[in-house]
Amino acid sequence: MSSRHYGLDWLRIGAFGVLILYHIAMAFSPWHWVVTTGHAYTALIAPMAAVTPWRLGLLFAVSGYASATLVARAATPHAFAAERSRRLLVPLAFGMLAIVPLEMWVRVLEGGYPHGYLRFWLLDGWRVGTFYGVEFPSWEHLWFLVYLWTYSMLLAAFVATAGAARRMDRLAAWLSRGNRLLWAPIALMATIRLAALFVVPEGQGLLHDIAGHSQYLPLFALGYLVARRPALWRALHRHAAGAILLALVAGAVVVSVELQYPGDVVPPHLAMAANRAARSVMAWAMVVALFHLADRAFNSDHRWRRPLSRAVFPAYIVHHPVIVLVTWFTLPLALDPWREAALLLAATLLACAAAYGAARAWPGLGMLLGVPAPVAKGGRRPAIC
Repeated sequence: MSSRHYGLDWLRIGAFGVLILYHIAMAFSPWHWVVTTGHAYTALIAPMAAVTPWRLGLLFAVSGYASATLVARAATPHAFAAERSRRLLVPLAFGMLAIVPLEMWVRVLEGGYPHGYLRFWLLDGWRVGTFYGVEFPSWEHLWFLVYLWTYSMLLAAFVATAGAARRMDRLAAWLSRGNRLLWAPIALMATIRLAALFVVPEGQGLLHDIAGHSQYLPLFALGYLVARRPALWRALHRHAAGAILLALVAGAVVVSVELQYPGDVVPPHLAMAANRAARSVMAWAMVVALFHLADRAFNSDHRWRRPLSRAVFPAYIVHHPVIVLVTWFTLPLALDPWREAALLLAATLLACAAAYGAARAWPGLGMLLGVPAPVAKGGRRPAIC
């Protein structure tokens, strides 16, 4: 477990690139978002619907894989939990104080809030309850860190229990037989999600997001299991073609439902259930296919891999508010969609590069933005997510 998987590093980098493009596209989509450009294109529904079921689940699966390396290197499960808390909760606290208020300010501006950011940050940004139609407090896009920290603590508790290794051996052996690695995770994820579909309201929130946890937690756990049990890699490669076929079929179902019931239109129960089940199928099938691709085609190093991998965390923290703020402040310019999209992409990439550069230049800021301190030549650090 001392060596890293370069292919999954590239997969993580690529997944974050998709995330940036997805959030920029949200400003032009017919779906409700923090703020929109005034241009809404139904042509974006199909590609965005095809990405939605797996884009975040893939990040949790890669994070689970990276966590296996961190657990192996930690002296004890408690040491792993302490290190993950430092790496995740410090940037979360910084983001809640310095980053999230920017987005919340734009949200209340849309509701008619009359004051500038300084007053908002000093007085109004720390409310509890509804303010100008916006619920306070909010994690905004940093909810991913909250979920990842929670799953990491659950992992630490699991590996600390007696017989954890034996249970993983038995599970890995069971999954390796036949087609179980392909259908068993899908059955678990789809069953939990459908069981809660018309019982628990869907929405983000650590304590009540049954729909999210039904997908993200199994994918995180499976990423960890694949890293610790190499036999599962052989099963992944064996089922890659089937996973691609499943992903295509499930993606077609998801896209067709979203096209037939666009925006805030609520589909009938049967269509909604088919959509949610197809999302679970696609989430795991894409992880299998992309892990296969990463291992077979991209498991090699390059001089750009390390800086890009280290830049992902600070870029994740800053990219979302940059898109929101640039969209909001360019609304009066009434830019055409191509210029607006180019401006959003350029501003986001520049902000991400600036955040990473500043984090490298000032170690204290690096700790706040999730960039690990430099290590001696020849040293290795695993991906922090």
